[in-house]
Amino acid sequence: MHPNKAFRQSSDDRNLAFARAQGFGILALSTEAAPLLSHVPFLLSDDGTYAELHLVRSTAITRALKAPMPACLAVQGPEGYISPDWYDVDDQVPTWNYIAVHLTGTLERLPDTDLPPLLERLSRHFEQQLVPKPVWKMSKVSDDALAKMLRQIVPFRLTIESVDGTWKLGQNKPDAARLSAAEALPNSPIGTDQLALAALMKSPPES
Repeated sequence: MHPNKAFRQSSDDRNLAFARAQGFGILALSTEAAPLLSHVPFLLSDDGTYAELHLVRSTAITRALKAPMPACLAVQGPEGYISPDWYDVDDQVPTWNYIAVHLTGTLERLPDTDLPPLLERLSRHFEQQLVPKPVWKMSKVSDDALAKMLRQIVPFRLTIESVDGTWKLGQNKPDAARLSAAEALPNSPIGTDQLALAALMKSPPES
């Protein structure tokens, strides 16, 4: 997380709402060697106290997790390069604006019997956002194909103990400079979802 407090004013509720809407992040588990990372879809509980996810049985995190361990789920939002020329202010340097939320807590493996209902909840959460398309259901998969798939993946729960968010949107710049950069950003090829990032820069969240 960025150390500048100007970028860390958003409440836990806002950070959790952002993470819930994204629904995809990088799960990190510390080891004696390098950290282990997996890119995973997840489902955040209504109260924001835990995230449910699944991993392929053969992944490094699955193999390493013999007992509950500390872990972090990093959720990335829109991001983009900011040219100092866009501020129309002297003595500026290049930077990068972005949104990121870290959900830190304890990762534990769940019983295999928890996997089918987890997959149902996870797929329903995303399918319901694809209106007017009918919601896909696991019943569309044959019993044999489903049994084969279920043998390959494992359910997990991350019990969330801390929520940290960085909303780096130029809040440390004069309003005119920040707004000038926001106007230029959508024309840049460097970053992802620059339109959303520019809109947030024009009205950065405070809570």
